[in-house]
This record gives sequence, C-alpha cells and structure tokens, in this order.
Amino acid sequence: MTETKPVRSRTRKVHWIPVVAGFVRKGKMVLVGQRPENHSLAGQWEFPGGKIESGETPEAALARELSEELGIEADVGELKLACTHHYGDVNILILFYEILFWKGEPKAKHHLMLEWIEPQDLMTRQIPEANRKILDRIFKALGTEWPKSR
Repeated sequence: MTETKPVRSRTRKVHWIPVVAGFVRKGKMVLVGQRPENHSLAGQWEFPGGKIESGETPEAALARELSEELGIEADVGELKLACTHHYGDVNILILFYEILFWKGEPKAKHHLMLEWIEPQDLMTRQIPEANRKILDRIFKALGTEWPKSR
C-alpha cells in the first residue's frame, strides 16, 4: 500500500505596507495635501506622510517624509491612531501621529497643493477610503466633535 501525502493548500502570503501620516496642526486647522496626478488615488486629499522604509522607526519615517514632502523639520509627537485598510491585494497599516512643532513653512513639494482646513471639511473632501471609513476616529484623535446630523 502506498502512502499519500496530505495536500497542502497554497495560501498567498498577505502583503502589508506600513505607512505613517501626520496630523500637522495650526490651532484648530490641520494640513492636508492633494495627491499628484501621476500617483494612485490622484486628486484625493490626504494627511502628509508615506511608507516606512526598512530599518526605520515610524517616527523617523514620518520626520523624513515631512521633510521630503513639505520641506519642514518636524518634531513627531504621540501616536494618535492606528488602522488597517486594503486596496485590492494591497494591505496597509496606517499610523497617525500628532505634529505640533516644526521648523520651516510647509511647501507642496510632493502634492499638487496644500491647504489648512478645519477637520469638519474632511467630510466634504475627496479623501482616501482608508480615511473615510474611520473619519469618526480621526475626528476624535484631532479633538473634534463628530457632527450630530450624521
């Protein structure tokens, strides 16, 4: 009698991309940038940030991204929010940090344009689904009350 080996089902390895984003604040306003046309989610408004590179801490990655994207030297504060999302086969882990202090004036080095907005304005902006689905948590992290008429 011949032995049969159990058949292993092949499961695809899940691919995760760790991302950091900054709540750059000026009073009650928060900074958002419009994604460039040659990138995914073109035209949508996002918090500045980007991918964590190998060997980087999330805080170092965000400081680097804010320097590259905005031309500022930022003091990365506390982690305010963490969430996950997937776009098709791409899974992302997003870590949102508070940025209260920085040197320099933010400039649109990566984005089409930058705007200082009130958090409530996010409800009417075209923003990535990863942010839209957690807007209530973003409002809480920003210390903004969730609108009651929702």
